[in-house]
Amino acid sequence: MFSSPQKILIVEDDRNISKLVRYNLEKADLECLTCICGEEAFEILDQKPIDLIILDIMLPKMDGLSVCREIRNNERLKHIPIVILTAKGEEIDRVVGLELGADDYMVKPFSPRELVLRVKAILRRKKTVETKKDIVSIGDICVDIPRHKATVKDKEIELTAMEFKLLTVLMERRGRVQTRDTLLADVWGMSSEIYTRTIDTHVKRLRQKLGKAGKRIETIVGVGYKMRDDIDAD
Repeated sequence: MFSSPQKILIVEDDRNISKLVRYNLEKADLECLTCICGEEAFEILDQKPIDLIILDIMLPKMDGLSVCREIRNNERLKHIPIVILTAKGEEIDRVVGLELGADDYMVKPFSPRELVLRVKAILRRKKTVETKKDIVSIGDICVDIPRHKATVKDKEIELTAMEFKLLTVLMERRGRVQTRDTLLADVWGMSSEIYTRTIDTHVKRLRQKLGKAGKRIETIVGVGYKMRDDIDAD
């Protein structure tokens, strides 16, 4: 039996860009749906299962950051990966987008091939998380991989897909330093040093969500991070 292609929702009001993105993703055997605003996006999300969303920021009526925020606050939709694709390329724009729960951020003009590679990398990692069959615990932190659930002292914490993957990788490799390049490759599927700020932003937000247990994620200055299991951080 053949599996159905994964579905990508493209939320973009520039029809030429929407067509370009759709053309390249469909060449990569991904099924695409398109819409031009946040309201239409939520109508589609109510009707169809979506595996990943490509989201512009500068949309009519409801801007893309508001769409991202609403998705992350929706219990049914919050685990869908989001790639922001926008002309807003300032560092503050990237940071805000990632802090609101976007899994990746690309600036226009963009390389269609790079976009396809990033989308496929996120989908591969999402599938890996969903198919593993184990639970990892350190102190009061527990990650239930098949259920995509993280808890601290048995209380569930809300994580984006990338935050969950980052936490899982750090916990599975407890006690071992993970360089930023390693995390970029294994969590985001990227290798360019340009995106190391993406890691730092996600680690900062992950620590905040873990509360006191976040002290277990140690910064190795100039290198990367490691998850400590030799301290009482809970």
